[in-house]
Amino acid sequence: MNRLANQLAEVLSSAVESLRASPLRSFLTSLGVMIGVAFVSLMGWALRSLDAAWESTLSTLGSDILYVDKWNWAGGGSWRAAMNRKNITIEQAEEIARRLRSAGLIYFSSDAWGQTIVSGDKRASGIMVEGTMAIFAQLPSTTLAEGRFFSDLEERHAAAVAVIGDGIRRTLFEGRSPIGETIRIGGRNFIIIGTMPKRGTLFTDFLDRTVYIPLPTFFAIYGRHARSVTIAVKAYTSVELGELRDELTGVVRAVRNVPPGSPDDFAINEAQVFRDQVANIRAVIWAVGIGLTALSFLVGVIGITNVMFVAVVERTKEIGIRRAVGARRSMILAQFLMEAAMLCLAGAIVGMGVCSVLVLVISVVTREVVSFLLPTLPADIVGVAVVISIVVGIVAGLVPALRAARLDPVEALRYEA
Repeated sequence: MNRLANQLAEVLSSAVESLRASPLRSFLTSLGVMIGVAFVSLMGWALRSLDAAWESTLSTLGSDILYVDKWNWAGGGSWRAAMNRKNITIEQAEEIARRLRSAGLIYFSSDAWGQTIVSGDKRASGIMVEGTMAIFAQLPSTTLAEGRFFSDLEERHAAAVAVIGDGIRRTLFEGRSPIGETIRIGGRNFIIIGTMPKRGTLFTDFLDRTVYIPLPTFFAIYGRHARSVTIAVKAYTSVELGELRDELTGVVRAVRNVPPGSPDDFAINEAQVFRDQVANIRAVIWAVGIGLTALSFLVGVIGITNVMFVAVVERTKEIGIRRAVGARRSMILAQFLMEAAMLCLAGAIVGMGVCSVLVLVISVVTREVVSFLLPTLPADIVGVAVVISIVVGIVAGLVPALRAARLDPVEALRYEA
């Protein structure tokens, strides 16, 4: 056991000394591996960040909530056909709510896109004004950064109060508390009573540019039937989402008088509609990442193989001497494989170090815009990159190592460089 440990220590020491003898050549040789490991690490980081954005989207919109809307969020079907659908009226929404039996929570909302909000001499454009109900505050995803949500009493009396998204707060108030400040929406003054934390993700960035006001107040400004109403339905915990969807479809068709056999003139949306977008983005990241990684590792393998062949030629006499004093072929083989693996491992360490700094800088610089980006490389991705680099090193060094191990000791001793 001690003999084996001593032999391994000798192999490792010889490999390290060989790499230290030509540091520049070692660096240039492992450059392809550095780039390949960098691509692997960045791909894994991007996919994990995408998964974090997806989970944030599910928690924000609610994985157990269905949304009856005029529009299909996924964008399927004919846009013109959806445009020609009749609006879902507040009266229809109230009738649907009365007929449903599987719903644990129901609220209505209506929105106006592309609005401009004014506070003093500052303006925020491209804002979504959403009229909603006080019950919206009961959702687990509705958390406030500051202040409070409006009450049932304020909703019933159409109070001019507002809760603003994080993007509006940063645009109009630049870090100071907006609670109690006045903003102007649709020619009417509103008092800010609360602010939302940053909720926008890759798929729902509009949430940070949303202002919430009581639904009756919204109707007073934009009209009661000028815009379609969205019905959000949260299932009882004991009810499957599929069961709720079936019941909801039947009730909405009945209330909107859709004839049997005719297509729905509405859409039932949920957070899962974004999964196709997630799948498409993941596929692009995988395709680009794997392609560039494979190309980089191929370059690395070719470079390391060539350098190891050169090393075998340069050290032919050394190999002969080692064989003459009793070194086995397995020891020579192990030494050259160890050198190739260490070349790749060194490249992997440098590549991951550069990536770690790059990832941290990107996440810090873009924190206000894309907060879902992870600040560090995932630990398992780092482990995979290390294993891949070692395997690449062994593969690249196998043929040169076999040639070195099979050298005839006598011929090797006679060799003159």
